[in-house]
Amino acid sequence: MRPVHTALAVLVAAVWGFNFVVIEIGLDHFPPLLLSALRFLVAALPAVFFVGRPKAAWKWIIGVGIALGVAKFGLLFTGMDAGMPAGLSSLVLQIQSVFTAVLAAVVLRERPGRVRVLGMAVALAGIAVAAVDGGTSGPVLGFTLVVAAAACWGVSNVLTRKAAPPDALNFMVWVCTVPVLPLLALSLLLEGPERDLAALRALDWSGAAVIGYVAWVATVFGFAAWSYLLRRYPASAVAPFSLLVPVFGMSSAALVLGESVSGLRWLAAVLLVGGVALTSLAPARAVNRTGVGSGVSAGSPPAAAAASPVPSGSPRTSGAAAPRSG
Repeated sequence: MRPVHTALAVLVAAVWGFNFVVIEIGLDHFPPLLLSALRFLVAALPAVFFVGRPKAAWKWIIGVGIALGVAKFGLLFTGMDAGMPAGLSSLVLQIQSVFTAVLAAVVLRERPGRVRVLGMAVALAGIAVAAVDGGTSGPVLGFTLVVAAAACWGVSNVLTRKAAPPDALNFMVWVCTVPVLPLLALSLLLEGPERDLAALRALDWSGAAVIGYVAWVATVFGFAAWSYLLRRYPASAVAPFSLLVPVFGMSSAALVLGESVSGLRWLAAVLLVGGVALTSLAPARAVNRTGVGSGVSAGSPPAAAAASPVPSGSPRTSGAAAPRSG
C-alpha cells in the first residue's frame, strides 16, 4: 500500500476506536436506544438522497438493518449504558469474528480449517480472560449485552455475505434507514417519552458533536474510506488494520476517560486480537453440493462499521476485510 493509503487505514481504525469513547460521552446526554436511533437517522440523511436507489434486494437491507442496527447497536449502547467500559467494549466486541465463523459454517457451509479453529479457541480464551477482568471491575449485565451484540453482528455479517451487494456504500446508507423507526419505538417503550424529550430539549453543542461524530465521522467517513481502500487493494492487505480498533479504543478510553487497563485486560487483548487475526485471515473451504471442499478461499463474511461500523459486503471485500468498529 502507498504510504498515504496506509495512513488512511490507520486513521479509520483510530476513528472507529475513538468512537467508543464518543459513545460513552453520548450516553451522558441521551438514553442508549435514542442515541442509536439518532446515529442512524443522521447517517442516513441526507446521504440517502445522493447514493441512488438500492442496489440490493430489500429483504437483505431490512435483515441487515434489523440485525446490525437494531440488535447489535441497541445491545452495545445499552450494555455500555449499564456500565460496560468503553475500552473493554471495543475489545470484547471483536468476538463477533468467532460468531461469524460459526454461523458461516452452519448457514453458508464454509468449513473452517485448523488455523481458523485455533483462532476461534484463542479468541474465546481472550473473552474468558476479559470476563474475569470484567467481573472484578464492571457489571456482568453490561458484559453479557456486549457479547450478545457481537453475536448479532455475526448474524448481520452472514446476511451481508448472502446479499453480496455490488455497491457497499449504497448498501450501508440504505441499511442505516432501517433501524431508525424500530429504535425510536423501542426507546419510547423502554426508556419513556419523558426521558427522550428531556434529552432532546437539553441538546447542546456537546451532544450535537457526539451525534455528528458517530454518524458522519465514524459511519459515513469511516465506511467510505474503508470501501475506497478495498477497491484499490486486496482484502488481505486492508483487513489487518481493523485489528488496531481495540488498541485505539482501549488507549483513547484510558487517556480521555481515565479508564484503567489491568494486566488481565492486556492479556485478554493479546489473546483476542491474535485469535481474531487467525480467524479472519485464515481461509475457509466452501463445501459444494457433493459435500467435497472446493478449495475456494471464502474468508470470514464481511462485517459492518463502528463504533462501527457497518458491513462491507461486496464479493471482492469478503474474507478478512471485515471492519471492527463500534
